[in-house]
Amino acid sequence: MAEVQKIKEKKELVKFSEEKLEKKVSDKDKKKPVNNNKNSKAEKKGLWYRFMSFCHGVKSEFKTVRWTSKEDMVKYSIATIVFVIFCSLFFYGVDAIFALIQSLFK
Repeated sequence: MAEVQKIKEKKELVKFSEEKLEKKVSDKDKKKPVNNNKNSKAEKKGLWYRFMSFCHGVKSEFKTVRWTSKEDMVKYSIATIVFVIFCSLFFYGVDAIFALIQSLFK
């Protein structure tokens, strides 16, 4: 009984999502026209202004980044090095075993 109720709820959710999508599509069709005047200085900023705006955005993003601590970096680096050494030795061993098997059949 509960499963039937869940299925009905999913169908209603899908129907609601489809209606919402149709509304978004119809809203996109009603967009106001864009002014394509290339000489307008209010719309198009200079290269230097855009570059400085980009640099300002990068600087603000760097402030929001949560950097890992030195201890974590050391742990992750050691784990990576150990993993690489382990994989290297594993594949070296597999290669040596196949070379031994191949030399036995010559």
